[in-house]
Amino acid sequence: MSKTIVEPLKDAPKDADTTNHRLLVQAGFVRQLMAGAYTYLPLGLKVLNKISQIVREEMDKIGGQEVLMPMLHPAENWKKTGGWDGIDVLFKVKSRTEKDYALGQSQEEVVTPLMKEFIQSYRDLPASVYHIQWKFRDELRSRSGILRGREFLMKDMYSWHETEEDFEDYYKKVRQAYIKVYKRLGLVAKVTEASGGSFTEKISYEFMVITDAGEDDILYCPSCEFCINSEIAKVKVGETCSSCKSEKLLEARAAEVGNVFDLGLKYAKDFDLQYTGEDGKRKSPVMGCYGIGISRTMGVLVEKCNDDKGILWPKSVAPFGVQLISLGEDMGEMGEKLYKQLSETNEVLWDDRGVSAGRKFADADLIGCPLRVVVSKRSLDEGGVEIKRRDEDETKVVTVDELVKLLND
Repeated sequence: MSKTIVEPLKDAPKDADTTNHRLLVQAGFVRQLMAGAYTYLPLGLKVLNKISQIVREEMDKIGGQEVLMPMLHPAENWKKTGGWDGIDVLFKVKSRTEKDYALGQSQEEVVTPLMKEFIQSYRDLPASVYHIQWKFRDELRSRSGILRGREFLMKDMYSWHETEEDFEDYYKKVRQAYIKVYKRLGLVAKVTEASGGSFTEKISYEFMVITDAGEDDILYCPSCEFCINSEIAKVKVGETCSSCKSEKLLEARAAEVGNVFDLGLKYAKDFDLQYTGEDGKRKSPVMGCYGIGISRTMGVLVEKCNDDKGILWPKSVAPFGVQLISLGEDMGEMGEKLYKQLSETNEVLWDDRGVSAGRKFADADLIGCPLRVVVSKRSLDEGGVEIKRRDEDETKVVTVDELVKLLND
């Protein structure tokens, strides 16, 4: 296949236990190195980068400043917070000099001492920084394709505030930003009350997408925004929603694609992060944590956007907007000309392989680019090129000028 090193496989991997694992491997987006660790091939990396960019844009809009923090952390930082002995999924490594390190499963132990340099006064607040980085968790059992890995890509953002009220105001901004992110990605994410887990004893909020491949159960109201993780719910399925009082609660399997934690003063006190308040007194800032699983979101997209032929990528994250197919040995020159013309303003994947038309069409459906364009002697005889949207069955012939206009509108 021209312009990519990887051709789709004829058969799905036999060990695939989820749709995202099966389709992403077969279509040539990823390869599994071992349980919980994947190589992202050119097609997969393009999708991952597009998801990251959408997240980045929305975080920038609410004042987040991007940094890049190390994956390798000194053990001393984790011992200060109790995480070294208290977090069972923490990967621990020992150097040749017998020094202990951790592979980051979160960044509180790194970002908090970092911000001591930059938060000195109440004038420095509020502040928020984020990074997009690989994380590691020593899961006993890694499963569900890229939905649960031992190595995964995540956006972590942290904020610091003078008061709990200011944190709550910023949380509302983050919530709206997250909703925009998922909308741009083509997903509907429910804001869900959940346990704070190992991060905090307070209630947290998770952003859940309903899918049978998920690992959580949620109770939600079909008429209002009420949604709660079943593990902390005191209500039951079938009960009347306590919020709108008009519908009965439903239960569904869901995958977590984002979260928000109120960390309070814990990490500020652990690392003696203080600022001078307007009254001249030394104080600890309230800290918030906001995560989006980039690679997990990619897996959830595949779980939600597929049919019996393959993946149907939303336009915003598709590896290419157009898959161009040239049919016939005498179409190479025309195919290359069209490829160059369309590539001036669009991302185009050109399939000029010497395989059957049926194989090319099947692979195009498997890869899932939004628009398929076929140039052949037959299409040229009919006046142009044949186009077909991935989510439709109808094909039609349009002129090249009409195609260019369609793509640029």
